[in-house]
Amino acid sequence: MIRISNLIRFAGLSVALLSAGVKADIAVKGSPEHIRAVTGAIDDAMLESAGEQGRDWLTYGRSYEEQRHSPLTQINKGNLDKLGLAWTIDLGTKRGIQSTPLVVDGIMFMSGPWSVVYAIDARKGELLWTFDPEVDRSRAMVNCCGVVNRGVALYKGSVFVATLDGSVYSLDAADGSVNWEAEAFEANGTYYSSTGAIRLFDGKVLIGNGGAEFHARGYVSAFDAQTGELVWRFYTVPGNPAFPFEHPDLAEAAKTWTGEWWKRGGGGTAWDSMVYDPDLGLVYIGVGNGTHWDRNIRSPEGGDNLYLSSIVAVDVKTGAYRWHYQTTPGDTWDYTATQPLTLADLEIEGKTR
Repeated sequence: MIRISNLIRFAGLSVALLSAGVKADIAVKGSPEHIRAVTGAIDDAMLESAGEQGRDWLTYGRSYEEQRHSPLTQINKGNLDKLGLAWTIDLGTKRGIQSTPLVVDGIMFMSGPWSVVYAIDARKGELLWTFDPEVDRSRAMVNCCGVVNRGVALYKGSVFVATLDGSVYSLDAADGSVNWEAEAFEANGTYYSSTGAIRLFDGKVLIGNGGAEFHARGYVSAFDAQTGELVWRFYTVPGNPAFPFEHPDLAEAAKTWTGEWWKRGGGGTAWDSMVYDPDLGLVYIGVGNGTHWDRNIRSPEGGDNLYLSSIVAVDVKTGAYRWHYQTTPGDTWDYTATQPLTLADLEIEGKTR
């Protein structure tokens, strides 16, 4: 599966930043035994405290709050002019990389175009293994905005990735072999795509979908990280009201739509933005645009069209709806609510919120 050419390179800095918060007493760094030890230690408790894990970057956004702040000070304005190139690595693609790498004890895991996963020894720029899910290149025709992948997840010795064509893989972090594979798209998922970073919350891997430009209906799926079994699925817009709604809140949401929106899917894809508050047990989902963009077409008599362009909170264990805030009622401008979400405790009018 490993393929190297001279097309694109991933560069490392010469400043030594890779002594990690997660360590293993293994002599050979980068060996399968070392990788299994350091990634095997990543559990729910460690991910919940990821922001305190020293030099490691264990989850997308660095912590569940996804503030993306690094406390490291070794690189600063006093030595910035002394940085130099330490290594480059060829990833065998003409396309760019949009993923956020995860790093544990000097081992880097990242994804690239066509959902390819790479494991790299970041101390010396050595490619340890590559996993290529061999996505059918024709999927690019029904994919908005590039065949990118924004990131992987780590948990108990496994690397997780959601592929462009809707597969979810659990890989052995030591060698990239497949532990299990699950299907995130429904049977009629021809127009779906998956380009977002997969998330790992409460022992579950979560992924949404893209495709609102191509007559898709948005939802988020949660799979058991150990077995790959589907635990819950939350739909972001109501389906055909002639059939029972998948969860009770959709009956209320359907009252904000008119016409026959379900024939085009309705849209509302949650293609990347998700954050998790373990104290409250809530996942916050950023929901995208409608299908069609123009509300006059998708919902001719108006309406807010829930939960388009909304931040929706759901229970991490069951996927049950808890609350929502719609940023653009009846969105007809593709404003969406899929911008990166961040959690923070702020003092407002003398009270912590």
